[in-house]
Amino acid sequence: MFISTSLVFGLMRSLGIFFVEFVHYFEESAQAISWISSTGLAAQQFFSPLGAALCNAFNARLVVMTGGCLAALGLILASQATSLVHLYLTMGVVSGLGWALVFTPMVATVMANFTRRRALALGLGFSSIGLSSFAFNPLFQLLVETYAWRGALLILGGLSLNIVPCGALIRPQRSPKTPAKADSQSKSSCADILHRVSSHLELSLLRERPYLTYTLAVTLFNVGYFVPYFHLVAHSRQSGFSEYQAAFVMSAAGATDILGRIVSGWFSDLGHFRLIHLVSLWTALAGVFIMLLPVSSLAGSYAVLMLISLLYGFCSGALTSLVFAVVPMIVGVERVMGGLGLLQLIESGAGLLGAPLSGWLKDITGNYVASFMVAGSFLLLGSLTMATLPHYFSCTDPPPPQRRSLADKSNS
Repeated sequence: MFISTSLVFGLMRSLGIFFVEFVHYFEESAQAISWISSTGLAAQQFFSPLGAALCNAFNARLVVMTGGCLAALGLILASQATSLVHLYLTMGVVSGLGWALVFTPMVATVMANFTRRRALALGLGFSSIGLSSFAFNPLFQLLVETYAWRGALLILGGLSLNIVPCGALIRPQRSPKTPAKADSQSKSSCADILHRVSSHLELSLLRERPYLTYTLAVTLFNVGYFVPYFHLVAHSRQSGFSEYQAAFVMSAAGATDILGRIVSGWFSDLGHFRLIHLVSLWTALAGVFIMLLPVSSLAGSYAVLMLISLLYGFCSGALTSLVFAVVPMIVGVERVMGGLGLLQLIESGAGLLGAPLSGWLKDITGNYVASFMVAGSFLLLGSLTMATLPHYFSCTDPPPPQRRSLADKSNS
């Protein structure tokens, strides 16, 4: 998980280096260029239920290896792009599909194998995203200057192929959803097929209020969460800082992101506070620091920009370690694969619109002040939405729901 997630979200969060290059090469608006990264993020989230269903039906090893090949293929094809539509389809749809087949199965595999220290395990696994963000930003800037953006994307495609051996190392497990063998002469009806598909996708979760409430909260803050990673480099350049200064801002945020993930996972496992309360706290703080990012441009101080970026990096890392750890507490460990897939499917719309919305605000205002203010407000709104969860103000966690067996359903 450590390496594969770094090659998914670590790479995705460092694509802001290419933003300025695409604007100059294609001579398009910030809003139009923003759709490239937004499409990739939305595709990763939209196709997550597909990855979860394939893992439930087959095995995670094959799914992750296939995803690694698709992620690399999309970046390699993007290096030959002649139009924005080409980039939307390659970096966006093809690579996004590959990332979807990698991320959700990897996270679900870790959560299924850890019970006592699940948050810490996720925090350590996700720390690679911050580490890769720290390393990738100056590396990508160097690659762009040396090989231009086409050569840099070609190299990133080869780098993404490292996901394939990561998938090959996943320990194969017997699928818990293998249907019982029916009479050899009976044939599956259409209803049986639909029921099996529904079971693999865990569509029954869409009727449960706690899951829908939590999904709505995550969807809201997903609108603004990735905006700094897509536009902070461009904002720093616009504020008068050099290319490497702008890239180092994201690298510094990536460094504190690592610390935030590990500290958050360790502290939450101590059990002093409920997990959902910690998620709300880190979400609110991340939103506040996003809203404070434009202060640096008003003050014209690189030190102020660096300080706020460091604080945002810590809070965003602390938040990410816990968001997925809450899912098994809401849906139960048995349904965590489908729960993660549906969660990312629903929030994909927010991921698709977040960066273009901030790009559109930049186009009409001339700077990124409104972009960051609106992005931060969505995180605050998501934090408030979590407060409407059942038993939110209780000091103890309610027992996680248990999957009902077929026998229980027939007797009820």
